[in-house]
Amino acid sequence: MTTTTTAPTVPEAPARTHHPLRAEALRGFPPLAGAAVLLLLGALLPPSADTWQGDWAKTAAQLHNALVIAVPFAAAAGCWQGGREGRRRTEELWDTAVRAPLTRLLVSALPVALWVAVGYLLTVALTTLTTWPYVRGDHPHPSLVPGDTIALMAAVLMGHVVGRAAPTSLAAPLLGVAGYAGLGTAVYQNAVSPLNPAVPAMDGFWPVWWQPLAMAAWTLGLAFALILAYAARRRATALLPLATALAAALLLLSTGSGPWRPDPLAHRQVCDTSTTPAVCVNARYSGMLPQVRAALSGVTGKLHGVHGLPARWSNRGTEPRADEAALPMLTPFGWYVVRGRLTQPDQYAWEAVAALSGRGDCENQPALVQLADEAVQAYLAPSPFQGHFDTLDAKGDAAARAHLRESLAARAKLAGMDEQRRRTWLSAYFAARADCDAEGVPSL
Repeated sequence: MTTTTTAPTVPEAPARTHHPLRAEALRGFPPLAGAAVLLLLGALLPPSADTWQGDWAKTAAQLHNALVIAVPFAAAAGCWQGGREGRRRTEELWDTAVRAPLTRLLVSALPVALWVAVGYLLTVALTTLTTWPYVRGDHPHPSLVPGDTIALMAAVLMGHVVGRAAPTSLAAPLLGVAGYAGLGTAVYQNAVSPLNPAVPAMDGFWPVWWQPLAMAAWTLGLAFALILAYAARRRATALLPLATALAAALLLLSTGSGPWRPDPLAHRQVCDTSTTPAVCVNARYSGMLPQVRAALSGVTGKLHGVHGLPARWSNRGTEPRADEAALPMLTPFGWYVVRGRLTQPDQYAWEAVAALSGRGDCENQPALVQLADEAVQAYLAPSPFQGHFDTLDAKGDAAARAHLRESLAARAKLAGMDEQRRRTWLSAYFAARADCDAEGVPSL
């Protein structure tokens, strides 16, 4: 008789269940929304890269200013997700679900908000990496990033509620257009501009430490107040985030320009005093000083031993002081400076000499002074376009041709002087120019 034994049955492990938020976050529209934000900002920022790469302040401002488009886009993305059940005609089915309406709303809305934030933060990281190799001073300015990220998430949440309340395919694009128009209009309304998360950054100013926190409380408080008023069982709970938002709004409005402080570097100069005049640049671009000094080296070498010069070239962005001459501005980037390099050193040097030899307060200067100015500029740093201008004068009327002959003679005479005589002549020229003394300008 054969006996068969049966192996004991091993109970199967229960199937592992995942939180529904995980499924929403990893599939469907939310990851596409984050990728779309990354692509949108990736399309907006590179065309203007010449103006911000190499400048931490401009990079941060450019990322912040992009919110005028990114916030309406985020709201439209949230609205599209919010109208999903309406487009599928599954509202009645969801009404029979065990989950509360607020839970269902958050499970659907939060993944989009998180992915939009990820898309924006990836843009910030990539933009930072593309700026880093070309920076010539200053330091990163991340203070606006937290408030901007929260504003984008809040826009998604508010847009989601709009999508649920108006489940139509046109709601999302209409909300995006309306949001863009509203944010753009609010920029010009000084009374409410402190509440606008996309208000353009002010050059040379940065928010105090509490401004991003107040902006986050304002935008996120509004979003949660709207969500609770729409989906919570006890709608009175919406009063708490609404009160938080209103308190933050009052704080932002009551301080006026208070949330913004001047950048201390914007008013500092970094100087190379080994030359005469000294060469000073704004401390935000201190790393550009060697390139500026090299561009002006031919000028400062020719001015060695000359008296009556201004003490320094300055890069203040305002009227130079009495003992200064204005250095051509390094900003806006994209003109003289592109990706941390001085692109037109000859033109830069000529404009610096024009500021050195010119005096804007001197009026009604005679032809003798004009000839002396042209000779000094041609000797120290000729304009790259001087040959073109001379050709135009040679083809002009009799007066233009006569002036060209006199100018060429004056240039040749100054260039042909011996070193000591030319140094004496230049000293007398700069002393007279400083006093607007036309009669004291030596002749050529």
